[in-house]
Amino acid sequence: MESSHSIIEALVRKIKDEMFSSVDLYSFVSPSAYDTAWLAMVPDPAGGNDGRPMFGECLNWVVNNQREGGFWGESDGYGNPTIDCLPATLACMLALKTWGVGSGNLERGLAFIHDNTEKLLAENHGRCPRWFAIVFPAMIELAQKTGLEIVFSDELQEVLTNIFHHRQRILEREELVDKYHYPPLLSYLETLPLWYGIDEEDIVKHLSEDGSMFQSPSATVCAFITTRNRKCMNYLQALVQRFPHGVPSMYPMDEQLIQLSMVDHLQKLGLADHFHKEIENILEHVYSHYMSQEQLPQQSLVPVQIYRDALAFRLLRMHGYHVSPWSFCWFLNHEDVLTHMEEDCEYFSSVMYNVYRATDLTFSGEYELQEARSFARKLLEKTLSLGIRGDNIENELDLPWMARLDHLDHRMCIEQLCEINTQWTGKASFYRLSCFHNEVLMQLAVKNYEFRQAIYKSELEELKRWCEDWGLSNMGFGREKTTYCYFAVAVACSFLPHDSEVRMIVAKSGILIIVADDFFDTKGSLNELESLTEAVRRWNGKDLSSHSKTIFAALDNLVSGMAAKHLHQQGNDITGDLQDIWYETFASWLLETKWSKSGYIPSKHEYLDNARISVATQTMVLPASCFLNPGAPECKLKHFQNGSITKLLMVVARLLNDTQSYQKEQEEGKLNFVLLHLKENPKATIEDSISFTKAILDEKRKELLEHALMDDLDDLPKPCKQLHLSCFKVFQMCYNSSNRFDSNTELLHDINRAIYIPLKVQTSKPLKLLPYHARPKKENSKINSTCFNQTYKPRVKPSFIMHRIPPKIRDGCGKVPISLNLKLCFV
Repeated sequence: MESSHSIIEALVRKIKDEMFSSVDLYSFVSPSAYDTAWLAMVPDPAGGNDGRPMFGECLNWVVNNQREGGFWGESDGYGNPTIDCLPATLACMLALKTWGVGSGNLERGLAFIHDNTEKLLAENHGRCPRWFAIVFPAMIELAQKTGLEIVFSDELQEVLTNIFHHRQRILEREELVDKYHYPPLLSYLETLPLWYGIDEEDIVKHLSEDGSMFQSPSATVCAFITTRNRKCMNYLQALVQRFPHGVPSMYPMDEQLIQLSMVDHLQKLGLADHFHKEIENILEHVYSHYMSQEQLPQQSLVPVQIYRDALAFRLLRMHGYHVSPWSFCWFLNHEDVLTHMEEDCEYFSSVMYNVYRATDLTFSGEYELQEARSFARKLLEKTLSLGIRGDNIENELDLPWMARLDHLDHRMCIEQLCEINTQWTGKASFYRLSCFHNEVLMQLAVKNYEFRQAIYKSELEELKRWCEDWGLSNMGFGREKTTYCYFAVAVACSFLPHDSEVRMIVAKSGILIIVADDFFDTKGSLNELESLTEAVRRWNGKDLSSHSKTIFAALDNLVSGMAAKHLHQQGNDITGDLQDIWYETFASWLLETKWSKSGYIPSKHEYLDNARISVATQTMVLPASCFLNPGAPECKLKHFQNGSITKLLMVVARLLNDTQSYQKEQEEGKLNFVLLHLKENPKATIEDSISFTKAILDEKRKELLEHALMDDLDDLPKPCKQLHLSCFKVFQMCYNSSNRFDSNTELLHDINRAIYIPLKVQTSKPLKLLPYHARPKKENSKINSTCFNQTYKPRVKPSFIMHRIPPKIRDGCGKVPISLNLKLCFV
């Protein structure tokens, strides 16, 4: 274990040096094969008849960065091509064909297109995203014009025809730039066909100050070829100078979004505790900038802006910053934005995923977040209904963040790296984190997770020995939950990666609570229970026998051990305070037993006053909080019921338990908040009573979350609040949709994945580097300007409402058939 820790520390130092020490933020973003290929096709205006590329670095990148499967572009986390590889591969083949180099690359690329197009389109279940419908047909047309033999099977004819029809409808319906479509049609300038009739005035009018066409390198290439605008050329030259090893799909990008995505990535992988200072520096910088600027939507960047604003809200609020929900919920007041999102839900899926995650952190009274959550959920469900794969989306919708334990979330993200390094949908591909940085982080994430598993195994074995030594494992009644208790504590408290002491205190306390509670519920006579409670009050168990004696002896060992450690570490004796908090818990169990045996029915308020103590969350978290750094003040043990967050935790835990156990407790004749409300309201149904309880629970849950995250609402140190939040998440996990804790099987799979089953990590395949002799040589380079013969000629600006493809023979269904003069080779 020591060697694993040394490896982890070395990797952390490496990552800090390489990723957080004045490194260019754009190094975190993978290059775009599609856009790099377009720059590779630009001829050097000063080249004369020599025929050489203006950006030879881009051509070299294309030659040297073909994947093993013969494609270009980003793969998923398992090295498999995705649909965005189709236009990227065609673009790279066009670049090679333009300069007459890389014949081997071309052969492999053609083989990939022929062998995989049908499969990749089938995986998308016949769907055709807007960006793909615009880009892919254009790449096929350009490939045909440059003489590439693109051969498709008969089975693909209908699919491809539908894609071309889809593009036709888009080009007929949309204006070059309008407020309803993102990115605007003009940002796809390089793909728009000749007949569309774009004039130079349209292009120049929409150039940005930096000379780019909507920050798109590929569109700016076409703008430069068409207009020879000096600002366009300067943009492209600056772009390649900054990114000689492949350009991004957007430049400039929102650098704060890159930083926020990096922080989010670290948290998903379970690495945040290793980079606490670096994360705080980033968030402090983002917050200062965020609050100094008025957030106004920019029409061409609406998806990216909502994505960034929602991510910033979530990360800042999670770290205790005061941020308004309207910092990202502004889109709710823009009906046109909402309409377009619903019409193009797939393009906005990553945006809505971020919005949905942000609304996990809703505080009391934030109705705009509830509205945003409902809207985001509706769109995400619609996206999934279209057959779009998204394990992260499904997991988010199926199980709320509050009911998921961090350690298992980290495992899922590590194993689904294809999901987590995808950031958001770009113009012709996905924005992803750099493969280089992602591989280093994945290496650390795997080592870190395996190290934690080793610690958890060791601690669980130690805990089992303690239970056996003190006779708690074989009491002969009730629930044996040693493993369950430790699993819940360890997996929830991921913010305490190396704090074994705190984990063991909470786990031992939880085990004792279960054993004692079951003794009060099922085994002990009233005499035995009164004697045990009195022994705890006097803290003297010499007159106890049998199970009572076992329980008290184990409790005394736990309390005296904690008190001795605290005296040694802090210099304060908390023995009396610990004894008092345990006595109050035992007294609450005794009162419930007396109510049950006597048939007394308390009011639901009287019941809750006692039941929030008997659920014993305070008995687990407050003593353990004394050993955190910084720890809970000693006074919190004496007056725990005065602490807002502790009171909220006690109520929430009790109501969660009662909503899922009322049937069992009704059968056993026990008291329950849901049943008491039903008794006090004879005209209500059980569903009404559950709804009433859940409404209280929902409000208390939001209050608890606010107290846990905001520093100014409670005087407990942050680690203590985190422990309260973790305890709440454990109860939410156990009682989210059923009583999983009392089941002997429901948690076993999660326990095994958290502690025992090794990670199943699929590493991404490396890029294929071609041998030196296959790389371009200047003396053999010949310009083939075929692909630029389609330069947009100035013509009269068309009406975008009446503009249509030249008439063709219509079929009986009223569709305009796609002209086969593209010379697609169907076999």
